Amino acid sequence: MDKARVISLFIGVVRAGSFSQAAVAEGLSAQSVSKAIRQLEEHLGLRLFHRTTRSLSLTDEGQRLYELAHPGLRLLDEALEQVRGSRDEVEGLIRVAAPTSLGIHLLAPILRGFQERYPGAHFDLVLADQFTDLVAARIDVGFRAGNPPERNLVARKLADIVLKICAAPDYLERHGAPRDADELLRHRCTGYRQANTGRLMPWELKGDGGTVYLDVPCVASFNTTESEVAAVRNGLGIGQLAHYMVDEDLAAGRLVHLLPRLDTRNAAIYMYYAQRTRIASRVRLFIDYAFEAARRQLGGA
Repeated sequence: MDKARVISLFIGVVRAGSFSQAAVAEGLSAQSVSKAIRQLEEHLGLRLFHRTTRSLSLTDEGQRLYELAHPGLRLLDEALEQVRGSRDEVEGLIRVAAPTSLGIHLLAPILRGFQERYPGAHFDLVLADQFTDLVAARIDVGFRAGNPPERNLVARKLADIVLKICAAPDYLERHGAPRDADELLRHRCTGYRQANTGRLMPWELKGDGGTVYLDVPCVASFNTTESEVAAVRNGLGIGQLAHYMVDEDLAAGRLVHLLPRLDTRNAAIYMYYAQRTRIASRVRLFIDYAFEAARRQLGGA
């Protein structure tokens, strides 16, 4: 027996004053409502109604049950209405997952802009270079650099990632600049070790017949892109770095773009979220806002 459902029907009968009118209100047959009340009476071991062919009234026990149960059902109705209404409110927590590099370079201004528009929204930002399982981590929206996430997720492409070969002016003063891919092999280079696999990633260079993968001589490898960018910025070596992480440094002269004809675009930045038809309004608004803001911020990529 569904106790909550039966109690709700009992209160409905009391309010309506008859089984038939309560049944109409609930979209049920009078027989179904009568059977549910009989089950409740059998469960309690007492009668709740005095029934005649012309009238229906509560027993003393029925009156007591109504007085005790009615406030509780009203509180339950209010709770359901509040939760239902929260879908239309731009208030509450939004949990977002992203790699550290995207959290710093892309999401920080997006979160600020969204909160300026909707001050009632709050964020829990989880930064990890490994792919984040939305369901297991209770994440509303994820961001990812690389290939689109698999599984049953909605993935929206924000921009291509342009890999640029960069070096600090200090490094170029000491070692000179490579003139082609072959000369890169004689330079001090940095590498990125993939967080999920620990594998050192080869450089991806644009060639005449497509992408060429080059194992460069790494003087240092890093398991976070942020640390690799910092090392290149400080003159440790030449690095192949994502455009969204170095464009400001290039514009300010802290880094120099080398061999631009070798730039590649074999990966992208994605926003992803679970396939749900009922998404809280604050999350849906953030998804739409972040998509447009990120595309503007990464424009031209």
